Amino acid sequence: MDIIISNNSGVPIYEQIEEQIKSQIMTGDLVEGDALPSMRILAKDLKISIITTKRAYEDLERDGFIESVTGKGSFVKGINSDMVKENMMFAIQELLETAVDKAIIGKVSYEELSEMLQLLYEEKSDSKI
Repeated sequence: MDIIISNNSGVPIYEQIEEQIKSQIMTGDLVEGDALPSMRILAKDLKISIITTKRAYEDLERDGFIESVTGKGSFVKGINSDMVKENMMFAIQELLETAVDKAIIGKVSYEELSEMLQLLYEEKSDSKI
């Protein structure tokens, strides 16, 4: 399992861990039953606090991506793709509301905002291929 942490991204480290593990589950790189590294080992490998890895694992478990078994570790849980999509749609809606608020304040037109979204989507989609 590869996780790359950026101290310059402005995104909290626990969120970076969560997003990368979620992404690996969604793409099938991690599948149901796969064991995740222990919180201690992951913290040591990433040179971060165990509290940070604990937060990431707790959030992943709360969101239904992993399950933790006392004394055995944390494992990828079978995911409901409809539930995952719904969660993603909710998160996207929140981010878009923020973007629209900023566009209105900055007097950015709907057409300009739509064009920016289209360009960003195409750029990101192309880089995933």
